[in-house]
Amino acid sequence: MTTIILIAIAVVLVLFAIFSYNGLVKYRNWVQESFSQIDVQLQRRHDLIPNLVETVKGYAKHEKETLTQVIEKRNQLVSGSPQQRIDADNQIESALRSLFALAESYPDLKANQNFLSLQEELTTTENKVAYSRQLYNKTVKDYNIKRESFPSNIIAKLFGFKREELLTIPEANREAPKVTF
Repeated sequence: MTTIILIAIAVVLVLFAIFSYNGLVKYRNWVQESFSQIDVQLQRRHDLIPNLVETVKGYAKHEKETLTQVIEKRNQLVSGSPQQRIDADNQIESALRSLFALAESYPDLKANQNFLSLQEELTTTENKVAYSRQLYNKTVKDYNIKRESFPSNIIAKLFGFKREELLTIPEANREAPKVTF
C-alpha cells in the first residue's frame, strides 16, 4: 500500500512539473509573439514613412529639417532591444506630430489625396501599435504572474525562466500635447 501511495505522489509531482513547465513555455512564447506583433506594426510604419515624407517634400521643400528628423527616427526603429525600439518609436511619434503640424501650413497638401491616404494609414498603424503594446504588456503581466506564483515558481526557478519587463513610456512623452487656437 505504501508503494502505491509513493508511486501516486511521484506521478502527481511529475505531472505537476510537466504542466507547470509547459504552461511557462506557453506564456513565454505568447510574450515573444506579442512583441512580434509590435515589430510588425513598427515595420509597417517604417515602410509608410518614406512615402509620406516624399509626398510632403513636394509641397514643403524648405522644411527639410522636419523631414530629415522623421527619416532619422524611422531608421532607429529597426534594431535594438524591445525597450530601445519602443523609445525610438516614441521619438518618431513626436517627429510625426511635427510633420502633421507642418501640413497645416500647406493647405494644398492637406487636400492632397496621397497625403490624406498616407495620413490615414499612419493613424491606423498608430492605433495598431498602441493595441500591440497593450497586448504585449498584458501578456508579459500574465507570464510574470504565472512565473512568480506558487507552485509554478519552483519550476520557473529550476528551468531558468526569466522575468520579462513591461514596455514603458518615457516621462517626457506622458504630457498631453497642448492645442492652441
